[in-house]
Amino acid sequence: MSSALRTTGSRLAGKVAIVTGGGSGYGAGIARRFAQEGAKVVVADINEDGARTTAQSLPDAMSYLKVNVTSKSDWQRLLDTTEQRYGRIDCLVNNAGTTYKNKPTLQVTEEEFARCFDVNVKSIFHSTALLVPRLIKQGGGGVLLNVASVGATRPRPGLVWYNASKGAVWNATKGLAAELGPHKIRVNSVCPLLGATGLFEAFSGVPDTPENRAKFLDNVPLKRLCEAEDVANACLYLASDEASFITGINLEVDGGRAV
Repeated sequence: MSSALRTTGSRLAGKVAIVTGGGSGYGAGIARRFAQEGAKVVVADINEDGARTTAQSLPDAMSYLKVNVTSKSDWQRLLDTTEQRYGRIDCLVNNAGTTYKNKPTLQVTEEEFARCFDVNVKSIFHSTALLVPRLIKQGGGGVLLNVASVGATRPRPGLVWYNASKGAVWNATKGLAAELGPHKIRVNSVCPLLGATGLFEAFSGVPDTPENRAKFLDNVPLKRLCEAEDVANACLYLASDEASFITGINLEVDGGRAV
C-alpha cells in the first residue's frame, strides 16, 4: 500500500518531530509517515520549495523551514522555531546527507570530502550539542534518529569518503546512546541500501540502465532497491514507544545486502 493511501494512525500521537532533508527522498517519506501517525512535524531542508511541498501534503500536521544543517545558527533557529510552533521537541531525524559521484578515491576533491563530512557528520554534532540540553531540561527523554548507510559497515570501492562519513554516523550513534541513556534519550540509526530516488548513477558509478540495475540487484537477496517507505517505517518504529527499550542500534534497511 502506498503511503498516500495509508490509514492515519496514532503511534506518534502527541509527539513533535523534526526531519532534516525532508524536502525529498527518504526524508519526505519519513516526514509524511510520522505525520500520518499523529506527530507534528517540522520539515527542514536547504531546498525550501521541496520542504514546502512535503509539508503541504499534510498541512494540518506539518510545517517547514529552510535550514542549512552545517550551520550552528540555523540549528538554533530550527529548534527555537519548533518549540515556538509546537511547544516541545520529542524526536529529531538527522536525515540530511550528501555524497559525490562514485569515482576512484584519488579523484575526490578536498571540497567534495569536506562537504560530505560537513553535511553528514558535522550536522549531527551541531544538532546533538544544541538539542540534548533542551531534551534534558524538558524532561521525559527523547529520540535521536540518524540516517547512516549500508556503506557504513560494508564499504565498496568508489565512495570511500562518503562511506567513511556514514561510518562516523554509525559509531557516533552507539557512543551517544551509551552516554545519553541515563537521561532517557534513545539514539539509533537506520542504514539504508541505495534507493530508487534518481541517484542510482551517483552511488553506483554506472548509468541507470535496466542491465546495470539487474547486476546491482544480483547482490541484494530481496532483489529490489530501497524505497522511501521502507526507511520511513523503520524510523517510525524506532521513534515510537514500541521501541522504548531499544537504543544504540544501527538497523540495516537493505534487503539483505549486508549479509
